[in-house]
Amino acid sequence: MTTDDGKTYDGKKIVITGGSSGIGLAAARLFADGGAHVLITGRTRATLDAALEYLGDRAIAVRSDAASLGDIKALAGTVQERFGAVDALFVNAGVTASAPFDSTTEEMYDALFGVNAKGPYFTVQALAPLLREGSGVVLTTSVVNVLGLDALSVYSASKAALRSMTRTLARELLPRKVRVNAVSPGPIDTGILDRSVPADAVETMKDAYRSANPMQRLGAPEEVAAAVAYLAFGATFSTGAEFPVDGGASQL
Repeated sequence: MTTDDGKTYDGKKIVITGGSSGIGLAAARLFADGGAHVLITGRTRATLDAALEYLGDRAIAVRSDAASLGDIKALAGTVQERFGAVDALFVNAGVTASAPFDSTTEEMYDALFGVNAKGPYFTVQALAPLLREGSGVVLTTSVVNVLGLDALSVYSASKAALRSMTRTLARELLPRKVRVNAVSPGPIDTGILDRSVPADAVETMKDAYRSANPMQRLGAPEEVAAAVAYLAFGATFSTGAEFPVDGGASQL
């Protein structure tokens, strides 16, 4: 919906899990700038507070563990109380970890599948009753769900599970006239490397990602956010699909 003042999403109500940083925060900013009211979730209060300051008064921040069914149920209650009905749901919360196959632990496996597969499944289940007819659900998968990369067997499998859920949840929500699609990011410069890798190694890793990518660069969170917005609102005759935003890494 576009108004005379250019507010593309004026009056829309949007929930974004994992919305306090990176791709989720970029999507929240895009929607809020377009006039929407946005509810974001994250696990760290300080990060949520910083996101609220960045987003302004159109945003609400809720501390929520994406793998906790109790937190997911509480989130649904908060969304109903604050928003009532919802126009779009961006299920973006996720974690990553790497380890060679022969040293992967049960704890790592359970943690990755808990956040990346179980969490999204039950988040959609809990919020589905609040989704308006014609609304869009967007899940964040990953380019790795179609690539065989060293040390990412569990992470890749968890994202492949989410790709499968995109199809089956799309089928199940068809009677409610709700679309379910996925955005599949490749190497995106979200800042996570700068925060988690020693400074002297960051540029080396980024250079390696750039040289391996067909477009010879990293993507920006805002580029993924634009795809999310299209899937949530513009792709009115698409459901069950996955939209790669990866510089061609999964296609070329």
